[in-house]
Amino acid sequence: MAIKLAHNCINCDQLKDNNFCNKHQVHVSAEYTCDSFEMKAALKDDRNCITCKRYEESDCANPKTAAPGMLCASWAPQAQA
Repeated sequence: MAIKLAHNCINCDQLKDNNFCNKHQVHVSAEYTCDSFEMKAALKDDRNCITCKRYEESDCANPKTAAPGMLCASWAPQAQA
């Protein structure tokens, strides 16, 4: 099975802050897609404590050592679909 990025708003260059479509001037969600889809030029692969959903939360695996730039096996993305 091949794993591919979906052609939906979450991967579109037109998606701006607060899930706002710059092309159509409407709020959208991850389930939306359209014929005007433009793939983001680059995906951000910045995995460290600052981008972890668990950072400074009660379920952080390493609360005493977690710091910006650090990465551990319990990293979780902040934006989960």
